[in-house]
Amino acid sequence: MQSTLARRAIAVAPHSLAAQSALEVLREGGNALEAMIAAAATIAVVYPHMNSIGGDGFWVISGPRGVPGGIDASGSSAAAATRDWYAKRGYGGPTPARGPAIPFRGGLAALTVAGTVSGWGAAHHLSRSALGGRLPLSRLLEDAIYYAREGVPVTHSQHALTAAKQAEIGATPGFADTFLVDGKSPARGTLFRQPRLADTLASIARHGTNAFYRGALARQMAAELAQVGSPLALSDLNAHQARRVDPLSLNAHRATLLNMVPPTQGVVSLMILGLMERIGTRYPWMTPGADARSGPEGAAFIHAQVEATKLAFRVRDAHVTDPAFMKLDARELLNAARLDALAQAFDPARAAPWGRRTDPGDTIWMGVIDANGIAVSFIQSIYHEFGSGVVLPDSGVNWQNRGASFSLDPSHINTLEPRKKPFHTLNPALAQLDCGRLVVYGTMGGDGQPQTQATIFNRMRYFGDTPQQAIARPRWLLGRTWGKASDTLKLESRFDPQVVAQLQAWGHEVETIGAWDEAVGHAGMLIRHPNGVLEGGYDPRSDGAVAGY
Repeated sequence: MQSTLARRAIAVAPHSLAAQSALEVLREGGNALEAMIAAAATIAVVYPHMNSIGGDGFWVISGPRGVPGGIDASGSSAAAATRDWYAKRGYGGPTPARGPAIPFRGGLAALTVAGTVSGWGAAHHLSRSALGGRLPLSRLLEDAIYYAREGVPVTHSQHALTAAKQAEIGATPGFADTFLVDGKSPARGTLFRQPRLADTLASIARHGTNAFYRGALARQMAAELAQVGSPLALSDLNAHQARRVDPLSLNAHRATLLNMVPPTQGVVSLMILGLMERIGTRYPWMTPGADARSGPEGAAFIHAQVEATKLAFRVRDAHVTDPAFMKLDARELLNAARLDALAQAFDPARAAPWGRRTDPGDTIWMGVIDANGIAVSFIQSIYHEFGSGVVLPDSGVNWQNRGASFSLDPSHINTLEPRKKPFHTLNPALAQLDCGRLVVYGTMGGDGQPQTQATIFNRMRYFGDTPQQAIARPRWLLGRTWGKASDTLKLESRFDPQVVAQLQAWGHEVETIGAWDEAVGHAGMLIRHPNGVLEGGYDPRSDGAVAGY
């Protein structure tokens, strides 16, 4: 598979229509932020099982002359959402009648503000104030409104996921009316319409993104949320706003690596890459040879990265939450001495114990680079497939269940508190290589995100893969992600059996999954070369595309 090459601008998305929305904006002279707003709105309509305007979003941006920036468009828990509030409803507490944890579906799971629309607004304001943006929000949401009102062809992914989740969430308020046809999953290739969502997007286009949080639309959604049993209130929507942040950075692999600050696990993605660099000085996982141990599909590379992932996840689970509740700044977790010490625990011939349950997640990642070299790495999510499953009856918004990841154990680092941000698996990545290449990359897939990010980055950096090669090669996943319940080391069936045997010999509990399995995520990568040539790869496991000109 060959990467896509372009001269002026390029975009990648896990659905081709979102990539095309970005490209059309770029052709009209829009910048990368404007193009990403258009793509984000479109994909919230055309890939509804993966994301929604009822979810959260994060942006990592490389601006003019490479100046980095970021937008945290994630929402906090409701002011009413306390552990006691859930205990009174039978969840948590000393003698839980209905369960020890927050349910993952239904109104009780819809406990955090949906922040992504505020991120669109923050990006649009930044575009106009600092980057010469001129396209109105109404133009950027045009495609999304059209697809919601007139319909979009159902993909295999949407059909399959709807059918798989129907028994679990079919009775959740609004789900069947929105996502089923005659009580069944819509067939691939049939038109899927969302007229209520079209009206909501049109209202946002007319009145601005603030309408989602303040005014008539916000009042309507607050009433709808109360109707389905959510603790969210109008005051929670009113209080929300996106935050401009400075991304985390790490100098490693002869590059400046950028990722998102907490409450995301961006620090974990950077830690894995930092550990991989240190492990490589003692144990040459980057050997390009052709046997089962070496190369971009070799056992040595997989073993080193899986072990680095375990080390990074243990640090994450002890420290990462809403930054207002963290005892250590995330930048301290990237301290060189700390990474040096962690890397010493790596055993080149033995897998460390695992046996923990990782977090699933359902997400989309997209990237854009414009004609001026401005780049955006963006991620948007509703957490699980279809989020809480709740679709608000009048506004047509499918609300996320990210807050269901809060713990009801008061001693847990991610314990529920009012107006607290939940821990996010989401993390968009961007890198400025010392050789002059700018790399925008990322993936969906819960705890698989930092693993896949490191995989495709290192395949490109050390093994010379093009973006398309790095993504299309067989991949692996340690733990669970969307659609998978076990915590094994999962390898796509295209791996050489000798690689599997070597990993098992080193003590890994290996499970073989499909040849092109969506469980390993929908990845993407764009590169701007020093001569201005643009190159991109998309994931054949998705319904995506790279679009450029």
